[in-house]
Amino acid sequence: MTIEVKVPALGESVTEATVATWFKKPGERVEVDEMLCELETDKVTVEVPSPAAGVLAAILAAEGETVAPDALLAQIDETGAATGAAPKTRKPQAAETQAEKTQEGQRMSGKSVDVMVPALGESVTEATVATWFKKVGDSVAMDEMLCELETDKVSVEVPAPAAGVLAEILAEEGATVDAKARLAIITEGAAGAAPSAPAAAPQEKAIDAGPEQPVLRKDVEDAPSAKKAMAEAGVSRDQVAGSGRDGRVMKEDVARAAAAPQAAAPAPATAPRAPSAPGDAAREERVKMTRLRQTIARRLKDAQNTAAMLTTYNEADMSGIMALRNEYKDAFEKKHKVKLGFMSFFVKACCHALKEVPEVNAEIDGTDVVYKNYVNMGVAVGTPSGLVVPVVRDADQKGFAQIEKEIAELGAKGRDGKLTMQEMQGGTFTISNGGVYGSLMSSPILNPPQSGILGMHKIQERPMVVGGQIVIRPMMYLALSYDHRIVDGKGAVTFLVRVKEALEDPRRLLMDL
Repeated sequence: MTIEVKVPALGESVTEATVATWFKKPGERVEVDEMLCELETDKVTVEVPSPAAGVLAAILAAEGETVAPDALLAQIDETGAATGAAPKTRKPQAAETQAEKTQEGQRMSGKSVDVMVPALGESVTEATVATWFKKVGDSVAMDEMLCELETDKVSVEVPAPAAGVLAEILAEEGATVDAKARLAIITEGAAGAAPSAPAAAPQEKAIDAGPEQPVLRKDVEDAPSAKKAMAEAGVSRDQVAGSGRDGRVMKEDVARAAAAPQAAAPAPATAPRAPSAPGDAAREERVKMTRLRQTIARRLKDAQNTAAMLTTYNEADMSGIMALRNEYKDAFEKKHKVKLGFMSFFVKACCHALKEVPEVNAEIDGTDVVYKNYVNMGVAVGTPSGLVVPVVRDADQKGFAQIEKEIAELGAKGRDGKLTMQEMQGGTFTISNGGVYGSLMSSPILNPPQSGILGMHKIQERPMVVGGQIVIRPMMYLALSYDHRIVDGKGAVTFLVRVKEALEDPRRLLMDL
């Protein structure tokens, strides 16, 4: 019987996904709930489990293909037997020596023990196989380190659950595995090849450790997540001191190197080079975009191509909020166990303005306009992997303390890579704070299918005329980008003026003015 594997539910407003990785090939045996492939949306990564046990008969959506919700990904033959290629770690029959055949017989003579992914910690659902310390055919002792896994937080070493021979490796280096995956198979009690002597192997090279004695490290492969982090942070390998096994660079090492102050480099004396200049290729580095970054790029460009996007600007005197915050921040934190920031004022001000201009809180669906009688406030958060927008649900029904708590929790989850799809779905309006990075003014881009996004910016003291006098005031530029297909200029300007009024005189929020 043939079972269809379809794209699972991707969540509200998510209309497509990209097939990122297939973990199985046609002809291979699959078990119920075993991970078949991984899909990438503009928000999260979705794993597709097998709906039945059998043989993967056909893959209908190849890696890199874009698929819609409920699209057909593959077919599983429930009655079939695995007839595919031999396990990846086996050599072709013609290349096997007599000693290898004898060794294979020895391996198969004992009891097979599965090597599983160890506990990765709460909310950690996957890891990357970083390094195998043993090869197929090597003898292993109980609790001897077999391999090292890399999660978004720490490195995890995997010990051997039994003594014997490493018969098969099921997850190669670089593979992404879930929290319950099988990594390898050990044949218990069998004899294998003697492990190579550590002294005979790897070449060593010196790494400059600063003014102290250079540190020697083995020429080992750095963690995949560390390579990705170095590319994203623009940090070279020579700037990072590895803290992993044998000097291996880990993700946290890159974060420390990126945060450390760099020595000032002399400005180039020549004009910017042309890409085609001789010798430039040696000074360039080509890094493949991550699938998440590719998806973000495609979705943002789609937003520009689809919406009639326009931006209107205003400015707000922040002295009223700053005075109120300074007066009550200690009492607020003492009572609610959370700090009083500026974001809760902006959320409440936007909720207030959205009631007066409901089209900014609406979306276009075909030829219909869907008005939302609630406010699910998206709060843009920058993470090492890219921009994500977690959602504070029913923000219009919540007080300052609850909003501050939820924003703090969602922001921490975003930076740690722990946000769930549910926490990023259903937003009706978004606030983006470029001011935390020092932006004085910008035009935020819409987060489809939403029709509005507010950009906050840096608070900067400027001379202002108040009551005929020039005074210094802490000012912030505000920017509202909106979809002109649904929001007229009058509505957009009115919305931004109401936000400005509420920020400059927060008492208006209490009186619903």
